[in-house]
Amino acid sequence: MIDPRILRDEPDRVRASQRKRGASESAVDDALAADVARREAITAFETLRAEQKRAGKDVAQAKGEEKAALLAQVKELAARVKDAEAAQVVAEEAWSTALKRIPNITQDETPAGGEDDFVLIETVGEIPSFDFEPRDHVELGRMLGAIDLERGAKVSGSRFYFLTGVGAELEFALINLAMEQAREAGFTQVIAPALVRPEAMAGTGFLDQVDDGVYRIEGEDLYLVGTSEVPMAAYHADEILDPATFPLRYAAYSSCFRKEAGSAGKDTKGIIRVHQFEKVEMFVYTTPEESYAEHERLLEWEKAFLDKLELTYRVIDVAAGDLGPSAIRKFDCEAWIPTQGKFRELTSTSNCTEFQARRLNIRRRAENGTAPVATLNGTLTAITRAIVAVLETHQQADGSVRVPKALQKWLGREVLTPVAG
Repeated sequence: MIDPRILRDEPDRVRASQRKRGASESAVDDALAADVARREAITAFETLRAEQKRAGKDVAQAKGEEKAALLAQVKELAARVKDAEAAQVVAEEAWSTALKRIPNITQDETPAGGEDDFVLIETVGEIPSFDFEPRDHVELGRMLGAIDLERGAKVSGSRFYFLTGVGAELEFALINLAMEQAREAGFTQVIAPALVRPEAMAGTGFLDQVDDGVYRIEGEDLYLVGTSEVPMAAYHADEILDPATFPLRYAAYSSCFRKEAGSAGKDTKGIIRVHQFEKVEMFVYTTPEESYAEHERLLEWEKAFLDKLELTYRVIDVAAGDLGPSAIRKFDCEAWIPTQGKFRELTSTSNCTEFQARRLNIRRRAENGTAPVATLNGTLTAITRAIVAVLETHQQADGSVRVPKALQKWLGREVLTPVAG
């Protein structure tokens, strides 16, 4: 959640951020009103509680009829104190709910608008050209014996798949390459759980953002994660961290699950948009002041990985209306997909400043006690989309695929060749 002091002291700044996102400004007014009601409820309870204590002292000193009258007064006060305490609890909950409805305050540099209002930062590489009709990843996957969509649908339904043979090998190669890069950059490698409690999901803002896209396990208070950002954000929940250890950098591998609700008719062919995929996610804890520079570093690591895959891609500054509720700014790296004739998102990195840490109670030691940390996340590789980009970009006329040099040591070959039959 946002810093309550900013809401109270700079409400117009929060309203401006809401306008930039295309979100309702009334959420700001609702939160301000809830804050006033909360403070009034606290004052009412504390006033009655003090009166109750004074009356209790008077009873101890009184005698006879005076004591009996004071006891009746104390009894009435006790009931009023109980009601005031209950009202304070309700007001506190209403305040917390209203505050959580306000997304993070966008960075000044973040473009205003929606999905199509991004700002292009750079394009890396040349759009690949072919002297033959390029095949899409579905056909290439079939020829290579790498992707089995039919059996995936038979076993699990639409938007599921099997990676077989070199397809499975390619996934492991991408994971190994990503983890190697992360290790060399000083990240601690993590294998994260794919199931989390509601507190972790809510703490990262994902229930606010994509509740209809999240898998919940019926009968158990658990969610399947759509990214290991969720378990890694909650990894240090309710802890006080030592700033001397910052930045704390983790590279987490996990399976990821998304309902893809609302995507009917979109990317129904192939493995661009699926219900289950593997991902290596970078996650960082640092100070708010250092988070902006760390955000740029995460972007550079993402670009370095795409360079190793020898892909053509562009970097965009995502518009405010297309940000998740936790992020103040987000950069996407989108790779060129030849048969689609357009760029598609492969990686994304967001600066969430203190938003998630406030919800998850993650603090750092500071001069005057403790203060919230900043959290950042960045995709190092989302496997299925990386496979699509590699197959389509590096395909050859006979259906074989040239293996990028950085992957050759993991795959043990320079070319993936079609299988017989």
